[in-house]
Amino acid sequence: MKQTKDENKKTVYIPIKYKFIIAFTMSIIWMILSIYLSFSWLEDLANDTNWVIAIFIIGGIAYVPGWLNAFLVVSLLLDKQPELKINNPDKPVTLLIAAYNEEEGIYNTLNYVKEQDYIGNINIIVINNNSKDNTKKEIKRAKEELNLAVECIDELKPGKFNALNKGLKYVKTKYVITLDADTLLHKSAVKYLISRIESSKDDIKAVAGTVLVRNSRDNLLARVQEWDYFLSIASIKRMQGLYQGTLVAQGAFSVYKTQALNEVGGWSNAIGEDIVLTWDFLSRGYGVYFEPLAIAFTDVPTKLKHFIKQRSRWARGMIEGLRKVKPWEQKSNYYKFLTGIDLVLPYMDFSFTFFWIPGLVLACFGKFYIVGPMTVLVLPLTMLTFYILYSYQEKNVFRPLNLKVRRNKRGFIIFILFYQILISPISLYGYIQELFNMKRVWK
Repeated sequence: MKQTKDENKKTVYIPIKYKFIIAFTMSIIWMILSIYLSFSWLEDLANDTNWVIAIFIIGGIAYVPGWLNAFLVVSLLLDKQPELKINNPDKPVTLLIAAYNEEEGIYNTLNYVKEQDYIGNINIIVINNNSKDNTKKEIKRAKEELNLAVECIDELKPGKFNALNKGLKYVKTKYVITLDADTLLHKSAVKYLISRIESSKDDIKAVAGTVLVRNSRDNLLARVQEWDYFLSIASIKRMQGLYQGTLVAQGAFSVYKTQALNEVGGWSNAIGEDIVLTWDFLSRGYGVYFEPLAIAFTDVPTKLKHFIKQRSRWARGMIEGLRKVKPWEQKSNYYKFLTGIDLVLPYMDFSFTFFWIPGLVLACFGKFYIVGPMTVLVLPLTMLTFYILYSYQEKNVFRPLNLKVRRNKRGFIIFILFYQILISPISLYGYIQELFNMKRVWK
């Protein structure tokens, strides 16, 4: 009997260990090449300052970011998402939704939960976190009109971590999913999320879903964030998931094993409670995966002040994670490396804020001390990098789910050219807030 072409094809399996070695080696080679090609730039800047300052400046705006991008791209090219062993799971799950003044969106969120194609039972618990509006009435309306089994409980102490911990006490199922009250699920989101954790090894205790932007048509700020979620955030999570160390199983949409949650004591009193929780998992040797096909859509900030609050809060959460669990305290070498990357992010954000932005201003007046004509050569590489990321997302995520990438050219151009200029000072502001223990602002 003749074998078909597909049967003759042999898949070359590369162990994670060697994927990491290849990605790390290629990123180091890229950094060495970058230093070689930019030596004249480095020498000119050293003549105006000194070699230590020149290396510090160019390292923060070029060498280190280039090394990280090279590691990311090579890792993604080597990545092959493990096939799902269980395609139609039926285990009962509990969905926790912390709600604070969510009367405008909670009904719609519950409606999308109702439309899930998951064949197992979904127990829904909404924790009303001291809302001052009609959130409870909207939950009741959804329960009656949608014929949905929703349990609403109250938590008077403010803070998302308090609400989730209160809800955790009511969980009786093996798996618990957290969902933000303003986040809408793709109809197969729960199915893919549970399929991934059911198909994984026992030491995988959480799986982060994919969160994308729903309200990108609202204004230019939302359009720019659409590309950040679609390309940057999703790709970074995919790279981290390759090494079983996704650094944030975000509260917006992730699944956890209930037993593991109870073992770590639930969510901590932190502004980045999901970051701290995930790092706590990693420090115990628990793996955290990422599932690209488990998609949820969220509303992003459309006002600059709200965007600043959100992203500075994320930056604070990262510092909280570093404070609670040091990278060198992680059990796995992969986790040590991945969490260790976060140690250099403040350096990069500092460099972009105090070197790149002033250098760009000076370049506009013909003073090419930091930013010069050679910098333009980075744009083709940046475009190639994002093309690779875009191609994967479009082919392996959107196409299988019958979704289409929105035409958003203006947002993409702004994202490529100016997003880092916006995000670095905001992140730096978040680091400073945490270092000086400034007042926490969730919304």
